[in-house]
Amino acid sequence: MDVTNVMAHVASSVDVTNILVEVAPRFEGYVYPNEASPEPLWGILIVIYPYITGLVAGAFIMASLVRVFRVQALEPVYRLSLLTALSFMLCATMPLLLHLGHPERCYEIMMTPHLTSPMAIFGFVYAWYLMAVLLLELWFDYRQDFVEWSQTEPGFRGMLYRALMLGVTDESEAAVKLDMKLGWIISIIGIPSAFLLHGYVGFIFGSIKANPWWGNVLMPIIFILSAMVSGIALCVLNYMVLTWVRRKKIDMRCLDMMAMFLFYALVIDAAVEGLDWIHRIYSAEEDFSVIRYVATEKLFYTLNIGQALMGTVLPLLMLGLNQVVRKRLSDMARKRMYFASALMIVLGVFAMRWNVVIGGQLFSKSLRGFMSYKMQFIGMEGWLLGLVVLSIPFIILTVMIKLFLSERLPTAGHTPHPTPPSN
Repeated sequence: MDVTNVMAHVASSVDVTNILVEVAPRFEGYVYPNEASPEPLWGILIVIYPYITGLVAGAFIMASLVRVFRVQALEPVYRLSLLTALSFMLCATMPLLLHLGHPERCYEIMMTPHLTSPMAIFGFVYAWYLMAVLLLELWFDYRQDFVEWSQTEPGFRGMLYRALMLGVTDESEAAVKLDMKLGWIISIIGIPSAFLLHGYVGFIFGSIKANPWWGNVLMPIIFILSAMVSGIALCVLNYMVLTWVRRKKIDMRCLDMMAMFLFYALVIDAAVEGLDWIHRIYSAEEDFSVIRYVATEKLFYTLNIGQALMGTVLPLLMLGLNQVVRKRLSDMARKRMYFASALMIVLGVFAMRWNVVIGGQLFSKSLRGFMSYKMQFIGMEGWLLGLVVLSIPFIILTVMIKLFLSERLPTAGHTPHPTPPSN
């Protein structure tokens, strides 16, 4: 053998040895050779992706309580909820595009549809929900205000409002009634669309039968319920922070009603997730030992502390206490409990997404080995990029509040009608 070839062979052997030395501590037990990757294929970006879509669905449900279900007490947060849903919807695909590495090719999923691919179908669900539900409902709700603002606001704002009018300047009573009626119809269509938007994310995980952590028929339902809980909690936080920044007085009737719906949604969510775990424990199939080890060892802090205790038990106790002894508590005490509960729920649902995405990748296909995951601070799957992606929707929401929910902008004086106006 040539000396050069010998040296190259030795060098390659050394490289392989170094790689094995670096990767080996990440594994416990038996794993297949094709699983010896430095880290799970899905990281923080795929955790953020279902988290953002869940916030979209939950915020839209909060807005629908006003227009469809006649909850008049929630009118102060109607437009804020819609703007929250739109802000996060605009960023829903960002984690996927960053994870794939070729965002310039994203249009192909729309140009070459495949009905057998859940990810391909999502492209159409996303486009439908964004354009035919959120944007249309917001336009019908704001159209009369756009006409008023275009006449009073100078400069860039006036140009923007005139552009958003789309040439429709009719402010007659019949036109306003038509806007409200069409907005009401779109809200009704948007409710099942919101369930479809986030339920499909749970379907992607639940349809993977070979993975005992994911393969569960309740997964889409769990994702939908947790989306409602997280979205309502986010609206509570946004409303309280916005009124604090503007130094306005919080409408306690509205806040109490939001907390009541948050409590009911959390009860249902906790019951379904508890039923899922009870069924797993009672059935105790051959893969239960793997699930138990992941839940008690690998995900002890994020599952038991983050998701169960902080994200479910403590908020349930505080919100339940408010429902029982609300009249005995001062406004300040209720505000603090609502804020703390909503914040813990938002963090707890994020822990739930982490547990689903990361937890399902921590054990080998042989069900006899486990992998450790340590996320870096910098990189495409690092904490820094994850924080940047999560902050972008809040930046967009801040801009939208200044443009469409500013205190100095006069409004047309109408509120969303809970029922379709009569002809």
